[in-house]
Amino acid sequence: MSNPTDHHASDTPHDPIEDIVHSIPIVLPLAGGVLMFLLAFIAISMA
Repeated sequence: MSNPTDHHASDTPHDPIEDIVHSIPIVLPLAGGVLMFLLAFIAISMA
């Protein structure tokens, strides 16, 4: 008989989202900071 844990592990597909989720708390604030800097730069250059 086969091991049920091995059977379950082989049936579940690999989810690429799970590789990205752990970096969201780092990337999201950095992207927000860059976006705020760019918007401020545009506002200053247009004034």
